[in-house]
Amino acid sequence: MDQEQEEKWYSDGDDDSIGYSFKEYDITSTPNDFNTKTIIDFIESGLFKIPGFQRNYVWDVKRASKLIESIIIGLPIPQVFLYEEGKNSYLVVDGQQRLLTLFFFHKMRFPRKDKRFELRQIFEESGKFPDEVLYDDKYFEDFKLKLNEPGVENKLENLNYATLGEFKNGFDLRTVRNIMIKQNFPSDDDSAMFEIFNRLNSGGITLKPQEIRTSLYHSQFYNYLYKINLYPNWRRLLNKAEPDTHMKDVEIVLRGFAMLMDSENYRPSMTQFLNKFSKKSRNYDANALEYFQNLFQAFCDYIVEVDPNLFVARTGKFSITIFESIFVALCFDALKNKTLEIKKTSLAKVVELQENDTFNRASQDNTAGKANVETRLRIAKETLG
Repeated sequence: MDQEQEEKWYSDGDDDSIGYSFKEYDITSTPNDFNTKTIIDFIESGLFKIPGFQRNYVWDVKRASKLIESIIIGLPIPQVFLYEEGKNSYLVVDGQQRLLTLFFFHKMRFPRKDKRFELRQIFEESGKFPDEVLYDDKYFEDFKLKLNEPGVENKLENLNYATLGEFKNGFDLRTVRNIMIKQNFPSDDDSAMFEIFNRLNSGGITLKPQEIRTSLYHSQFYNYLYKINLYPNWRRLLNKAEPDTHMKDVEIVLRGFAMLMDSENYRPSMTQFLNKFSKKSRNYDANALEYFQNLFQAFCDYIVEVDPNLFVARTGKFSITIFESIFVALCFDALKNKTLEIKKTSLAKVVELQENDTFNRASQDNTAGKANVETRLRIAKETLG
């Protein structure tokens, strides 16, 4: 058993799979060579979007310095892949570490390692690094190239963008290959974007579906999911103080809302269902988002009163199937009537649900199957109502 399996804190049957199905695409890929100065302008203007930091910026200053050195001395660097969301809007699907390194070097600032999670939240909320953050030494330090090796001095050592001297024009004008991708068919979904991101990022650090999803379907709805995920009583129900590295806790919240609001349209796989719901969620206005947040928090507050360990399975892990079933059963009427009146139940009824043989069978094997999802939600409503 690998380390990731040993540290798994939740139980979800087989729902962690990507849900691959064979599908043919019509895609246009256009190569463009932009110089670094143009790329930085595109990032600052929002033409190139680096959504929610995807993963935290993970490079250290020595690795970042090596990239800058490669550009200055004319060595090729890996190409960047961008997905065309719309006119003058491109989503970075591979290359965000390289692009951010260019941006940080140009600004002569480098993010402090212990502040990167917080910086990620700031970036998600504002879509950029505000100057008051970028030039705050609490979050960033000066970016000077670190290239010396033992016994070997590098002439670029300790230089920053402003002190590059004779190398500055070379850095500004050096080009980086950018591949602009546009999905022509199917025209009714962004499934190619998810597949491209998953495959391009499959080397090195393995990304989970929600890490990909949070990059591809960024929206105000997702910003609210991040806020909800930090709600103290939700963290208490998860029995997990800190957010999950791979955003599984965010995915659980997303899944709860998807089942509550769109379960009648559920079709396997769970991954594809959550992708489609994430895309739909971009249309919710501020009032709806505020209501969703208040509803979820009211639900958490109520469950904590009933039993803070309500969603803990016999294995000691957080049960996603129990959570989503109870969430839908207790919040369905509130959502329908646009109130915050969570349906009241009892611990005895929850125990009855947990001991229901049909519910358990639908929660153990093929948990993402349509029939099993429908069975769980139906029995939960009947038992807890």
